Amino acid sequence: MSLQNTPLQAPGAQSIPSPAPRMQRIELAELDAAAPSPASSASSQPLVPSLHPLHQVKTTVQVCVGTATLTVGELLGAQVQQVLVLDTAVEQAVDLLVEGQVVARGQLVAVGDRFAVRLTELPTPLGLQAKAHP
Repeated sequence: MSLQNTPLQAPGAQSIPSPAPRMQRIELAELDAAAPSPASSASSQPLVPSLHPLHQVKTTVQVCVGTATLTVGELLGAQVQQVLVLDTAVEQAVDLLVEGQVVARGQLVAVGDRFAVRLTELPTPLGLQAKAHP
């Protein structure tokens, strides 16, 4: 049995030529002209379009305030009211993590009776970095 590059047909069916798909060539200059320039967008607006399907996916963000290194014996011997000193200075930025990966940094603040994070460092999404023009 040999494979040929022909469309499959039912026995006795007649082949009807299909119209060629309509194609249009797009010049790169047209794409560059259609893309918004980084200077034209407001700095408070998100860089990623909100129509992307990933924008509807929920995730849990963890805030890492700091770490401490101690032995298992010290941990097992810990007492209530004992203070564990972390390696992070009070004014140092805290890490925001998703799935264990740092996605942003911020300043730990209080909002009412809750902890909150004021965002101070956000990554530029892939593909949206400003292009250097000579």
